Amino acid sequence: MIELNRREFLVALGLGATALAINPAEAEASPTNTAIKPIAGSWFEFQHHATVEGVDWNPACARFTAAQWDAKIKEIAEAGLEYLVLMATAAYYRSFYDTKIYPKWELACADPLEAVLAAADKYKIKFFVGAGFYGNWQSDKVITDPVAAKKRLQSLEELANIYGHHPSFYGWYWPDEACINPYYTPEFINYVNTLSRLARQLKPKAQIMIAPYGTRIVTPDDKYVRQLDALDVDIVAYQDEVGVQKSKVTETSEFYEGLRKAHDRSQKAKLWADMEIFEFEGEVYNSALMPAPFDRVLSQMEAVSPWVDKILVYQYQGMMNKPGSTAFAGCPASTKLYSDYRSWLESKG
Repeated sequence: MIELNRREFLVALGLGATALAINPAEAEASPTNTAIKPIAGSWFEFQHHATVEGVDWNPACARFTAAQWDAKIKEIAEAGLEYLVLMATAAYYRSFYDTKIYPKWELACADPLEAVLAAADKYKIKFFVGAGFYGNWQSDKVITDPVAAKKRLQSLEELANIYGHHPSFYGWYWPDEACINPYYTPEFINYVNTLSRLARQLKPKAQIMIAPYGTRIVTPDDKYVRQLDALDVDIVAYQDEVGVQKSKVTETSEFYEGLRKAHDRSQKAKLWADMEIFEFEGEVYNSALMPAPFDRVLSQMEAVSPWVDKILVYQYQGMMNKPGSTAFAGCPASTKLYSDYRSWLESKG
């Protein structure tokens, strides 16, 4: 089925010149669908970069064998997810694959990236591979650091060369996140486009995604549309910021409606949601991540569904586990979020 963009839709309805004469900045956003969309994918990692947040699953993931990584990918696929976004191929100046850039993490699985991509090939999962973290992920200056920039580009070439044969290597993800306040900075646009330029050469068919924050303070006006036009990406997955307590569920629909309008005008990048399914055990950013109750998660899904093309979550790992999983990573409450979500999904038929 061919999807019409907003302008084609108006013309098809016979509104023609009258509709096109409307100031696009004042036009109504076009909901993609009023039904609640299921979770299409999740972020993924070998070790959570914010150590205190990942205390409930980092140790388990460090001990995973290749067989357990296979089991985890199978579990995720069976839960109905189609996409996984690998956050990082390096962290804290150590890599998760064989490279001269950094020494290697000491994990039970010698090549976890090969293990998950091979599993994804079998279970039909599409992976976005992250170009981070090369340098200090906590620093705003990492995107302009020439040393980090060189290492990021080197990693792209190595990753495409070593792992590019996998059918599951679907796309790239640029993980040094931007705060849209209320626009992207020129430095961030340059960071994105520099990586994308090389990525397009290495894997011309690969999709490129970013996941900025500041969703609640974006100004989706003419300037923002021009910035969308200037960004060399295929997908923008905006963080809903509910888990980090910057946004309330009752507010997010309005944020995404404005973004829908901007993306309809630009007609370049797809609009996805990066929906936070966690809550903090204690102080925000300084305590463990815990699974949110499913009723909150469902309300988040309902709020963004009319405006986004797909819903991704941050994140399955740690927050969801199939009961009895042989690749369990997270706290015991993660089985309840998994079971509640699966029950809802199955009730939809």
